[in-house]
Amino acid sequence: MTDYGAFAAGPLFGLPLPELWFALVFAILGTFLFLDGFDFGAGALFATREDDEERETILAAIGPFWDGNEVWLVVFGGALFAAFPAVYANLFSRNYLLLFGVLAALILRGLAPEMYEQRHDTAWQRWWGRSFVTGSVLAPFLLGVFTANWLTGSGALLTPAGVAVGLALVALTVVSGAAFLRVKTTGSLREDVRQTGERALVAYLGLVVVALGLVALSTPRLAAAVTTPPVLVLVATSVGLGAGYMAALRTGRDLLALVASGLLTYGLVAVVALLLYPLVDPGSGLSISEAIIAPLALNIMSVASALLLPLVVTYFVVLYSAFSGPVQPTESY
Repeated sequence: MTDYGAFAAGPLFGLPLPELWFALVFAILGTFLFLDGFDFGAGALFATREDDEERETILAAIGPFWDGNEVWLVVFGGALFAAFPAVYANLFSRNYLLLFGVLAALILRGLAPEMYEQRHDTAWQRWWGRSFVTGSVLAPFLLGVFTANWLTGSGALLTPAGVAVGLALVALTVVSGAAFLRVKTTGSLREDVRQTGERALVAYLGLVVVALGLVALSTPRLAAAVTTPPVLVLVATSVGLGAGYMAALRTGRDLLALVASGLLTYGLVAVVALLLYPLVDPGSGLSISEAIIAPLALNIMSVASALLLPLVVTYFVVLYSAFSGPVQPTESY
């Protein structure tokens, strides 16, 4: 019989692996919401353009990236299942219909550009263009509702807090999408999206305040958590990042604006994690230490992840390097 010895006795090297995996799950969620977020935002901004060439440019800008970006959603689900299987089961079963809605919106968002390019027919392209916008807006909205339900432990399809978080996430994707299109395009499209990005930023910051207020009203635990110093510092930091985003857009430092929008996204996810901690699923009352898997499996998974995650990150660095710079007029989706 194999003797696993110290490998099964507790976390490797005495590291706080349950807390590290809790942080890693939310870091992966933040990566997905940022990377696919600017795809969603570009899809929402597609609705503001009437010129066919500009619409083609938006599709060409996200073309090399969007399906790769969605890998992070799979990684998020896999990490949550691997580290906290009871949370995965409880959370996903409570929000079964909601997650089917997210899946349907993602399928529509992925299918629409493919169909849009198949025929140069006005009615056909108008239909699939609207489908692309619908999927791009509906996916982040429903993901925001899901996040609010996770926080409050609700299994309802829609709640006031869920609507507020969903709208905040849609606004944040437009903030990221505008910065991304500023990096990837030229001409009038690049100039026009700046103002939309600024308006979306103001809407996002206002909706975050509303959402925090509604979340605080849901349970006494969250009412106390919302006013803790780390959460208030993150909210204040978001206002500062927003100011930096606007300044960067107005001075043409678009890549810096995109980085600021990414930090805003990670900040929002960090607020969610702080409001949950030390619970990982308020709906079932499970804390991190109660929901984490056995030490042996946790150690094996931690070693495997330490080897594989750098490879995944390297792939994305190569991908974004290969398709860097503005889209050329000859490029298409």
